[in-house]
Amino acid sequence: MASAIIKNEGFGTLYTGISAGLLRQATYTTARLGIHAKIVDFLLEQNKVSISHPPHSASLIAPTRLTLSFLSYQGAPLPLLQKAGAGLAAGGLGAIFGSPADLSLIRMQADGTLPAAERRNYTGVVHALSDIVKKDGVGGLFVGAPTTAVRAMALNCGMLAANDQAKEMMKENGVTGFTATVGASSIAGFFASFFSLPFDYVKTQLQKQKPKPDGTYQFKGFLDCVGQTMKAGGPMKVRIMAFPNPTHTVSSPSVTIYCLLHTSRVDCLPIQYTQD
Repeated sequence: MASAIIKNEGFGTLYTGISAGLLRQATYTTARLGIHAKIVDFLLEQNKVSISHPPHSASLIAPTRLTLSFLSYQGAPLPLLQKAGAGLAAGGLGAIFGSPADLSLIRMQADGTLPAAERRNYTGVVHALSDIVKKDGVGGLFVGAPTTAVRAMALNCGMLAANDQAKEMMKENGVTGFTATVGASSIAGFFASFFSLPFDYVKTQLQKQKPKPDGTYQFKGFLDCVGQTMKAGGPMKVRIMAFPNPTHTVSSPSVTIYCLLHTSRVDCLPIQYTQD
C-alpha cells in the first residue's frame, strides 16, 4: 500500500496530517502520561508500607550537610487492579485534551480517499480546526470524543498496566536491564493494540464520516457503527476489529513506553543519617 501511495501521490503524501499528528501528541500523549504518573504517585503514597522516622535533628551526608524535617517512606507495588484503574482514568482524561487534534488528523488523512468534489482540502491543523468550528461550532471539535476516550482508556490500560506488571514479573525472574525494558515495552505494545483496536476502528469511522444531503450521518453513534459494521462485514470484520496489527503492536506503544522508561529514570544518591 505504501509503495502505491508513493507512486500515485508522491512520498510527501505519507505525511499527510503531520501537523495535526504533532499537536495530538503534544496534547493527548503528554496529558495521559502526566496524569498517569500523578495517579500512580498518589496510589503509591496510599499504599505505603513502612515509614522511616529519622532523628528530629538529622543531617544528610551526600554530598552536602542539610537538616531534614520530613518523613521518608517506601510505597508498596501497586496491584494489577490499581494499575488498570490508573491507566483507564489517565487515558480517558488525556483523550479529552487531544480529541480536537485527533479529529483533525483523521479528517486530513481521510481527505485523499474522497472524490475531488467532496474533499475538505485542509492545508494544516489550524485550517482544519478553524473550519470545523466555523461549520459545526465548538462542539464539532469533539465529534467522536466519547469513543476516543473509551479507546484511549483501553489503550492506556493495556499499555501502562501491562508494562508495569511485565517489569515486576521479569524482575522476579532475574531479567533486568535492556532485555527487561525491551521485553516489557513489547508486551505493553501488544496488549495496548489488542484492547484498543476495535475502538480505534469505530472511532475512525465516526470521525471521518460526512453529512448526507439531508444533514444526517451514516452512523448515529458507537453502537450503531458497531452494529452496521458487523452486519456488513460479518465474522471477518469482527476478526479485523478484535486482533492487533503486528506492525502497530511493535511500533507506537512500544516506543512510547521505552522512551518513557529512559527519560523518567532518576539517579539518586544514597542517604545517610547522622546524629548531631
